[in-house]
Amino acid sequence: MNKLVLLILIFLAVISCKQPEARRPVSVSSGSFINASVERNKKLYAHEQSQIEKIMKKNKDSTNFIASESGFWYYYNTKVEVDSLETPKFGDIVNFNYNVKTLNGKLIYSKEALKTQNYAMDREELFTGLREGLKLLKTGETATFLFPSQKAYGYYGDEHKIGSNTPIICEVTVNSITQNQTN
Repeated sequence: MNKLVLLILIFLAVISCKQPEARRPVSVSSGSFINASVERNKKLYAHEQSQIEKIMKKNKDSTNFIASESGFWYYYNTKVEVDSLETPKFGDIVNFNYNVKTLNGKLIYSKEALKTQNYAMDREELFTGLREGLKLLKTGETATFLFPSQKAYGYYGDEHKIGSNTPIICEVTVNSITQNQTN
């Protein structure tokens, strides 16, 4: 009887010393969805860029397009050459008007429909391209921006008139810039 108890204790000691095994995942993801998404986005960007380049070529004699560091193009309709005026900084209130058009010039939203906007620079929601474009303008300047879809309303659109992955043109006029007192 003692031998049997001793044998059971030795058996239990051997079993309890076993190393834990790593659990294997139920499903393995190869990353193919992400790779396909990257390829889709590259093709979309190339297509939009070719559309924008066609517009720029068509207007190259009358318009001086500038490529921004942020990935969109623009030109000044009205440029203010006074050095004393500054572009808006973080927290400044920018009063502006803008309209939205398709790349072929069809009006989506007029300046009257969008009304005059007051925007606290980088403190409120505004689509990426317009937020970055406002940083380039001084009081009294008007510029036309050509935004690829990822700088405009992106994948979701505006859920009203602008569809998914739609590049747009915006003409923006900065009426005034009120400096933030903490700057």
